[in-house]
Amino acid sequence: MEGDSVTLHTDTDTQGNHTVIEWMFGAENTDTVIAEINRAANISDVTDERFRDRVKMDNQTGSLTITNIRTTDSGLYQVEINTNKEAEKTFNVTVYALLPVPVIIRNTSQCSSSSESSSVSKCSLLCSVLNVSHVTLSWFKGNSLISSISASDLSISLSLSLEVEHQDKNTYSCVLNNTISNLTTHLDISRLCQPCADLVSIQTVILVFGLISVVLVSGMFGFC
Repeated sequence: MEGDSVTLHTDTDTQGNHTVIEWMFGAENTDTVIAEINRAANISDVTDERFRDRVKMDNQTGSLTITNIRTTDSGLYQVEINTNKEAEKTFNVTVYALLPVPVIIRNTSQCSSSSESSSVSKCSLLCSVLNVSHVTLSWFKGNSLISSISASDLSISLSLSLEVEHQDKNTYSCVLNNTISNLTTHLDISRLCQPCADLVSIQTVILVFGLISVVLVSGMFGFC
């Protein structure tokens, strides 16, 4: 995950005084040297500014540790070790972005567009996340999957709808997950799925309160 640390182990004996170790990186081809150890020349250096202050090499094993890893660090890493005989090893690293918390809202337009009978019994909801990739967004009823939608490698926004009864006593949750982690938001039906009449009353009170505040502020400026 983004922000984690990862160590790429050489699993090779590099104790020779004439050992040269080079770590190379590239999104598709390992064409850029990012760090090296040359014991004969007494050189140990991180040569790529992208990894400066975030990469360390073990002087004994040559293993590479990347701290505060970023999604842009995804790609191929190859280590070449030159001692009495040459050895190389390649790693394919994928860094996943931190997951946003799914947000559940009610479709309030339902109260003005639905018939009286349906608006009383049904509650239309929407679970959304912004700027995600390589993830799946799902609705669950208890432990059972109801519906899901996935995002590929493009950073996009996802939304998934759900309709429940106002008096539904089941537990519902919206889950966002990728290969290695997940985040869950539980649906509070009693809070989000109030009957339309109650919802309209609350919205009216908020509107009236807002108008009173505007009038009071305007009066203060007028008095001054």
